[in-house]
Amino acid sequence: MTIDTSIQANSNILVHVTMKLSDGSAADSTKVNNKPAKIIMGDNSISPAFEAKILGMSVGETKEFTLAAVDAFGESNPDNIHYMDVDKFSAEVPAKVGNIITFSQPGGELPGMIKEVNGSSVTIDFNHPLAGQPVTFVIDLVEIL
Repeated sequence: MTIDTSIQANSNILVHVTMKLSDGSAADSTKVNNKPAKIIMGDNSISPAFEAKILGMSVGETKEFTLAAVDAFGESNPDNIHYMDVDKFSAEVPAKVGNIITFSQPGGELPGMIKEVNGSSVTIDFNHPLAGQPVTFVIDLVEIL
């Protein structure tokens, strides 16, 4: 039995992922808590474009690439923008622009970011915070499981 030393179409892998915005600022990194992410290739948890970029990587290799919004976290969907009355908020959960509030839904919890407070109307965006923008990924392949 040979042990794969590079990422295959059905590999389970551990990677450190650092995400950067188009201005070069870091958006997030698994290195902060030193907890690499597990990715199961081919399970549709990451986009086909992302999988194509990391196929063939070897343990210890680092690769940097940029994906368009559609292949990273998707385009911003206007259907994910909702409006609520300001009186649904409280001192503990204020309607303040930039706040991320988790709403309970039948299927679980959904975080939304408050984008605007206009009189008694509060605009909440349930899109992923990185939706609608290209993202640069730096991938460090830690291990092939």
